[in-house]
Amino acid sequence: MLRHAIAPVRRYTKASHDVVRHSRLNSDAKVLLLYVQGLPESEAAAPKPLSEHAARLGLKGRAYQKAKQLLADCGYLHEWREQGARGRWITEQLLANVTLTRDEASRAREGGADAGVPSERPPTVGRPGERTVGDSPRTEDSGEKDFPHPPPQDRRAPVADEAAEAEEPEPEAESGSVLAPVPVPVPAPELAEAEGVLLSLRHAHRDLLLGVREARLLADAAAEWLRRGVSAPDLRRALTTGLPADGVRSAVGFLRHRLIQKLPAARRQVTPTPPPERAAAPARRSLVTCPGPGDEHVFRPRNDETHCLRCRTAAAFEATLRLQPLSEQWRTRVQECAAGA
Repeated sequence: MLRHAIAPVRRYTKASHDVVRHSRLNSDAKVLLLYVQGLPESEAAAPKPLSEHAARLGLKGRAYQKAKQLLADCGYLHEWREQGARGRWITEQLLANVTLTRDEASRAREGGADAGVPSERPPTVGRPGERTVGDSPRTEDSGEKDFPHPPPQDRRAPVADEAAEAEEPEPEAESGSVLAPVPVPVPAPELAEAEGVLLSLRHAHRDLLLGVREARLLADAAAEWLRRGVSAPDLRRALTTGLPADGVRSAVGFLRHRLIQKLPAARRQVTPTPPPERAAAPARRSLVTCPGPGDEHVFRPRNDETHCLRCRTAAAFEATLRLQPLSEQWRTRVQECAAGA
């Protein structure tokens, strides 16, 4: 690619790189924004809708609506729809060459177009004084050279001292003793998690951007929230909701104040209830020989049984068979019913 650029002397418009290199704005939106930005004061002061300026560029219909929508989505265009004194609806438009929030656009609208123009200063009382013309005062030459800055110090001396300290032999350990390694402090898991939460606040709001050192300064206060039972998502939500309408001036001061003032109460130590004591299992009895019929067999009684369960069941069945048969009872009942009928 060949590039040949000559800076214009007149009739040009300064364009910000944020606008020219914006990834979401298309070419029509950029040209429309730069066209309105480059209007002379006489035309800019006249209240004209944005559609008329777009028509002069050939933007009509769908092309204009798309460019207008992109400018509004990116924060360059803001509109207010109000009802006038006669009942007619009026749409007021504000087009800026920088992105503005809704609150910033409202403040710019209330201040007017000349809100940023400085006012004229009143003239100073009195006549202007005379200026002293001449060269610098002469000083006596002492023969010494005047250095604009102090001469650099010799930095090799500390290096030599460090080398001498390195050459000094370390004290020998006594026979039979072993030098224990110096323990390295390991950060608590709450500190690491709290620091990660603080560094991630910039994704929720750009005013809460913190550096690594700033996050470490606030990590102790944030870790106290986690020790008191607050989860990391709840901590992030508590620090990012309810931000001031005019923005956060100091992220460190704002977060430190909120971490201290909104610190939740400590969790109560609940003593777990001990489980009820189980009754001691009865002692296991020894095997007893069953005197019932059949081959000799043994069983383990639970109480004072003398026969095993099989023998007791067989004896109960034989006792049932000794009663009157069911068929005879049934026939007798039918005959009685027939005689009574």
